[in-house]
Amino acid sequence: MKTANEITSPNGTPEGWLPLLELAVREVFEIMLGCKLDLQAEPPPAAGEITAMVGLAGQLCGLLTLRCGTKSAALMTGKMLGLEVDQADGQMWDALGEIANMVAGNFKNKLTGMGDKCMLSVPTVITGSDYSCRSMADTSPVELTFLFEGAPVIVAVEIHS
Repeated sequence: MKTANEITSPNGTPEGWLPLLELAVREVFEIMLGCKLDLQAEPPPAAGEITAMVGLAGQLCGLLTLRCGTKSAALMTGKMLGLEVDQADGQMWDALGEIANMVAGNFKNKLTGMGDKCMLSVPTVITGSDYSCRSMADTSPVELTFLFEGAPVIVAVEIHS
């Protein structure tokens, strides 16, 4: 099995995955939510109140996380399911987990040769901001912050070899 640093990307390192992660996120939001995202240069001080996680296993092992605020999660749910924001509450966790799952699948398929060699876990969604998550990652997270309807959405990939 290859390590994370041996898996090829545009420049041969996980940091080179940033453009692939950005493209994966943008495609999912455009296709599933019908909206475009703006890339934000600086991450926000707060991590968000909802975190959706999808595990990666196989030749590529790690974790993809999508973090945002409750209002953003409700807006995403409404756009995805064609609901008013006030009707989205009961569907929010499933919808956010599915968005993270689609981003993870789209991302891994953009890595040459990873499509069939990496499986995804069932999404897990955590509500709240007072928690810490420890990953067995060998590398620093590859992380991007987008603005969705003016609010931050943070997507990160951490890899363990």
